[in-house]
Amino acid sequence: MSIKIECKDIILREFIESDLDAFHALTWQPSIYEFLPGWNVSKEQRKDWLLHYEIPDNKRFLDAVSIGGDIGELRLRMGIILQENNEFIGWCCTGIKEELPPPNREIMYAVSPDYRGKDYATQAVIGLAKYLFQNTNTEMLKAVVLLENVPAAEHEANPYESYPHQDEQSNQKESNANKNQKIGKHHAIQGGLEQYTPSFWLVSDENIVVD
Repeated sequence: MSIKIECKDIILREFIESDLDAFHALTWQPSIYEFLPGWNVSKEQRKDWLLHYEIPDNKRFLDAVSIGGDIGELRLRMGIILQENNEFIGWCCTGIKEELPPPNREIMYAVSPDYRGKDYATQAVIGLAKYLFQNTNTEMLKAVVLLENVPAAEHEANPYESYPHQDEQSNQKESNANKNQKIGKHHAIQGGLEQYTPSFWLVSDENIVVD
C-alpha cells in the first residue's frame, strides 16, 4: 500500500530513498534547524535514519491503515513535493509527542524558506489532517511550536486562514482561534513545556479548537 495526497499546488507522498540529498540539504538551512534542533545531522546519519527507520516506519503505518486504521503510536512522514517541478521542498509528519498530555498525536511540518508565504504549509497540514481523520482512528491532532517561532504560532492558531469560509459558523471558528491563541501558551507553560506552545488542536477536519 502507498499513499499520495494531492493538494492545490503540492503533493504529499511517502519518503523515498532519492529524497536523501534534498532532505539533508533542507535540514541544514539555518531557518529550519533553528526550530528543529537535532535534525541537522551528517548525511550518513540522515541516510541511516531514512532507510532504516523513516521509510520502514511509513510502511508499518500504512499496513495498519490497510487493516482497519488503528495506528496506535506509529509515525507517518510525508515529503512535500511541488507539483510544477516535482521538487522536494519540505515535509509534513505525524507521530506521538510524549511531552504532551494524551491524546498526544502531533502534526508537524517544515518548508524550505525559498517556498514560504505561498500557502504550501497550509495545504500540507490540511491534506494530512484530513487523511488521518478519514482513514485512521485519529480523533485529535495537536501542533506544537517553539514560543519564539512567532510566524508559525500565528499560522497554526488558524491553519485554515488561507481557505476562507463563507458560512457564519466557520467565521466564528476563526474568531475563537484568534481570541484563544494565548491560552495554548499558558497551558503549555503550566504543563512544564516552557519551550513549546500547543498552538492549535484539530478535533476533526471541519473543526479547530485552540486550548
